[in-house]
Amino acid sequence: MDIIKAIIIAIVEGLTEYLPISSTAHMGFAANLMGMRDDEFMKMFQVSIQFGAILSVVVAYWKKFFDLKNLQFYFKLGFAVIPALVLGYIFDDKIEAVLGNQIAISSVLVLGGVILLFADEWFKNPKIDDEKGLSIKKAVTIGFWQCLAMMPGTSRSAASIIGGMTQGLTRRAAAEFSFFLAVPTMLAVTVYSVFVKTWGKETTHPMKGYEMILSSNDHILIFIVGNMVAFIVALIAIKAFIGVLNKYGFKPWGWYRIIVGIALLIYFYWFK
Repeated sequence: MDIIKAIIIAIVEGLTEYLPISSTAHMGFAANLMGMRDDEFMKMFQVSIQFGAILSVVVAYWKKFFDLKNLQFYFKLGFAVIPALVLGYIFDDKIEAVLGNQIAISSVLVLGGVILLFADEWFKNPKIDDEKGLSIKKAVTIGFWQCLAMMPGTSRSAASIIGGMTQGLTRRAAAEFSFFLAVPTMLAVTVYSVFVKTWGKETTHPMKGYEMILSSNDHILIFIVGNMVAFIVALIAIKAFIGVLNKYGFKPWGWYRIIVGIALLIYFYWFK
């Protein structure tokens, strides 16, 4: 992977991480279209640059994250992230196995788009317009909804936002709680992928994520630049998404998923 391709992947990550269109699917498609080799460093890089996207949320909502008087906020996030931590650890190998199946991911992209077309109709009478009105029980329920995104192509953002709306949150409140929940979720995934997980177990040279990063100056540069680009782009995307969501709801994202998903199904079925 060269630096230009890494920047493109990081831009895709930043643009799509907090949109209900699946960042994993889009990064995989982008890498495939650029003819990038699906090696262990590439897989680890796609996970590790989520760290930059995490920081964008913390910066955008710094008053919320550093309000030490609001301990309930931290408790809600702490309990809500538990389902993803447990199930993610259990199904890690199975999730990784699906990452290379572009037909399956494209199909999930289309299915999720169909669901988004009707999401606004299903949840017409929200009662909670702020995270403070969310109980810990409801937060944990949203955490379980987030686990649906373990199937690549689903979108962590879409799953957790819809989960929030099932618990009575407005679109804006559900989207913002989805952003908040992403921080501990993706931080845990990034730490696990970089420092705990052994990549390439079936090869003759299995390595930890940080060992791959430190194995060359090029890898170090790619890791740093990738996270910086993902941070900047995600910061912009967060603000834009809230505006579009408030004005138009989920239908634009639903149609986008359906059109792109069908186009990719055709591409991967007939031309790959």
